[in-house]
Amino acid sequence: MRIGGLQKFSFIDFPNKTSAIIFTQGCNFRCAYCHNPELVYPDKFQVPIPEEQIFAFLESRKNQLDAVVITGGEPTLQPDLIEFIKKIKSMGFLVKLDSNGSNPQVLEQIINQKLVDFIAMDIKATFDKYNLVCCVPVDIDKIKLSINLIKNSGIDFLFRTTYDKSKLFDKDIQTVTDFLNVDNHYKVQKCNPVILH
Repeated sequence: MRIGGLQKFSFIDFPNKTSAIIFTQGCNFRCAYCHNPELVYPDKFQVPIPEEQIFAFLESRKNQLDAVVITGGEPTLQPDLIEFIKKIKSMGFLVKLDSNGSNPQVLEQIINQKLVDFIAMDIKATFDKYNLVCCVPVDIDKIKLSINLIKNSGIDFLFRTTYDKSKLFDKDIQTVTDFLNVDNHYKVQKCNPVILH
């Protein structure tokens, strides 16, 4: 695993649980408002944190943390993600995975093996605007498949959209809301223009 960061404690990233957050390096999207460009652009990567260091930390926090959140970047790009999650689960932690939904084949394996307890997926835009928001070509069929996999997984989940008003409108948010049809499992996040790059 290419691990670009570790936040040792959070009250808010896994609902109703205390968690640590592991940030993976690498992403296949290039969203202009990205909060973590140092995890997206290879020329900004820092030296990866060794897995041994991560697991030593988690071992020391077994009685203080409920869960581990794996985010990025895009974690499903990591070829050893599944084995990494298995190690964390074997330590007794709950696991939450954040994803952009571009790799449904990986999500399907994770769901089928019951390796995560919560999945959060970013819905970047209406399907006709995905390429505009992500700044790269996106296979929409894969996004739709990931949505369906998550909705039917039996696992707790959240879909979320960052409302970039330079590219999206209220009607787009409503279109996404209507398509997802998941009531309290969808959140619209404010876009902070200060971090645009």
